[in-house]
Amino acid sequence: MDANTNLQDSRLANAWAELHNYAVAGNPLHADSYRLAFTDPEFMLRRETRGIRFQLELLKPDLGQSAQGIESTIVVYGSARFLAPEEAQEQLTQARASGDAERIAQAERAQRNAGYYDAARRFAALVAGYSQSRPPAERLYICTGGGPGIMEAANRGAHEVGAPNIGLNITLPHEQNGNRYITPSLSYKFHYFALRKMHFMMRAKALVVFPGGFGTMDELFEVLTLVQTTKAKPVPIVLFGSAFWRAVVNFEVMLEHGTISRADLSLFHITDDPAQAWQLIRDFYAL
Repeated sequence: MDANTNLQDSRLANAWAELHNYAVAGNPLHADSYRLAFTDPEFMLRRETRGIRFQLELLKPDLGQSAQGIESTIVVYGSARFLAPEEAQEQLTQARASGDAERIAQAERAQRNAGYYDAARRFAALVAGYSQSRPPAERLYICTGGGPGIMEAANRGAHEVGAPNIGLNITLPHEQNGNRYITPSLSYKFHYFALRKMHFMMRAKALVVFPGGFGTMDELFEVLTLVQTTKAKPVPIVLFGSAFWRAVVNFEVMLEHGTISRADLSLFHITDDPAQAWQLIRDFYAL
């Protein structure tokens, strides 16, 4: 079985997480004075060593990707809740057989949203297919948050054309592991959202944002802010799903209230076509 699907079996990782949860619950951690400092998890989990943990979460994925020649990525954001079309269809078939009206309505919604999964998969395949034909230094690698839904779809699209792809997962209160399409040696797990988001931007040459919830919005607006304030270099930012984005975020109202400028509306593009999303990126870099 691929290593990235077995991450939950790591006894050391589980022990570390258990100790962290113990500390979060307000229980004191007692370090072993005779252990080497870096092998003493109670010591490493102290509030005073948080800066060291930040540095480790910065270094490990950076060194790992550099060692594998990953320098340029296309980051795909989006909901973890969307199903693959085949899963959505199976869910709908079962719901209709049950006769439960609420279950049927939820399954019909899942089937509609599965179109976004399919689009993310096709977009990633376009990027990966192009990159596979380029010299290593010119390749663009699909990078996602490593979870299910849109993230899985993008990793899957790259995986299916034989391209390495990256997953930057996050530890959450509910169990979450890297999806099965991530290249095992490029599947990373983070504790800190801030360091994870930094890694999204460190190698990003473009960002494609599918419909999503609070996490997706957080990621999108942080990127827009970084580019708007020139803290990050300009990159193509593509919002996929015009009906969703125009209903959820009314940028024109922000403009009317003077909270953004007209020029800020040029920081992103909206599309409903995977090929157009990829073409926008190609045009930006004259690929």
